[in-house]
Amino acid sequence: MTFKLATTTAVLAITAASAMAEEVRVYNWSDYIDEELLTKFEEETGLELVYDVFDSNEVLETKMLAGGSGYDVVVPTGSFLQRQIMAGAFQKLDMSQLPNAKNLWDVIKDRTAQYDPGNEYSINYMWGTTGIGTNTGKVAEVLGDDAPIDSLSLIFDPANMEKLAECGVYFLDAPTEVIPAALAYLGENPDSKDADVIAKAEEVLMGVRPYIQKFHSSEYINALANGEICVAFGWSGDILQARDRAAEADNGVEVAYHAPKEGALMWFDQMAIPADAPNPEGAHTFLNFIMDAQNMAAASNYVYYANGNKASQEYLIDDVIGDTAIYPDEATLENLYTFSPYDPKLQRTVTRMWTKIKSGN
Repeated sequence: MTFKLATTTAVLAITAASAMAEEVRVYNWSDYIDEELLTKFEEETGLELVYDVFDSNEVLETKMLAGGSGYDVVVPTGSFLQRQIMAGAFQKLDMSQLPNAKNLWDVIKDRTAQYDPGNEYSINYMWGTTGIGTNTGKVAEVLGDDAPIDSLSLIFDPANMEKLAECGVYFLDAPTEVIPAALAYLGENPDSKDADVIAKAEEVLMGVRPYIQKFHSSEYINALANGEICVAFGWSGDILQARDRAAEADNGVEVAYHAPKEGALMWFDQMAIPADAPNPEGAHTFLNFIMDAQNMAAASNYVYYANGNKASQEYLIDDVIGDTAIYPDEATLENLYTFSPYDPKLQRTVTRMWTKIKSGN
């Protein structure tokens, strides 16, 4: 196997053998693809794949806006993609090199056009919701059988969180996911760009901050699956991965996911080609490979996320296509909201606020 899985801090060693092969360098989220697909890509194309991972949009954005990322394909979330397109960080796709684009799902393309008008710069990889994962047994033990596991009050009501702290709570390290949720809890517009309204989210989050064990965008998967924590506010597919890992381990942990009844964020992870990609032709080859219906289905079947590829749906396992936590029913879809980027001034305010919330000071 010649592809490399590495962290953002790893030093990539280019061997003599790899120097002889044409490379495609991909930077994607951690735990976000079936590794057999990476091997299959190399075997089918003869290209060498250098595959690195990150676990927050902020890490990726720092690389993109600094320039010279060195990657051919990256995977930002929609709102970050929008800001990076405006900064000139990406090149337009050459649709003549992407015949499998015919497989894309118009329903999702219509929504991603909010971030990428005309879908000229990106294709959807996965999409989902941000919500609440619970260890159902432990939460019932702490809060009772009528615990509000489908409500934001579970994580934003200090009375609940003080009790849940006994069994552990993790939050995403993602201000653009958590702050809108706090606003939704208050009945405010989660996509508000009013600094006074956003300040209300700070009050909510500081009220529960003493009871949040950790802010992290990937560690909650295993922590929830292993029974180390009882609640995680995170991405739908991650929590469903935790559910399945617990079931496979047969460790007595039962994990459930709920999109909050007050509304949940609908997010989109988009594959795009940096403006200075070393191998844009290889990047298009990788995107076209991913858009193959069976390849995209294999990715979703592995990570338990919905994807933006309509043709893939006939190849999805029942546990994915038949699970309304992954492919929501119409009523839930209507209750989902999206997020658009903050302007630079407001972004600075939010960044300071998030630093304060995480530190608890």
